[in-house]
Amino acid sequence: MWSDPIADMLTRIRNAVRVRAAEVRMPSSRMKVGIAEVLKAEGYIAGFEVIDDGKIGLLRIQLKYGPDGERVINAIERVSKPGRRVYAGVDEVPRPLDGLGIAVVSTNRGIKSDRQCRAEKIGGELLCTVY
Repeated sequence: MWSDPIADMLTRIRNAVRVRAAEVRMPSSRMKVGIAEVLKAEGYIAGFEVIDDGKIGLLRIQLKYGPDGERVINAIERVSKPGRRVYAGVDEVPRPLDGLGIAVVSTNRGIKSDRQCRAEKIGGELLCTVY
């Protein structure tokens, strides 16, 4: 059992991007699927699927690269951690790289990107930033 499964997910993605892997697999959870949905909607990954293995399931993420093999995800960092939760109101949700990156936020309406949070005028827990 990991103490922080979200950090484990982000580390697996970060390591896979560094070696230019086509896909990465990890144990699935609803929060991980929500983060994958945001990354897909914002264009950072090519796709994902949940594979039922009879237990908790596996989450398979297809990574995305540019036409010359350049990385789409340059950095992916955990913001809120088990030892120090970070919350932000709608006015405090960050804009990584002045809008070139995204912040993934866990809200009472699900996991959303910083743009969706501003549009819907909601805040929540800052899970990670991607750029």
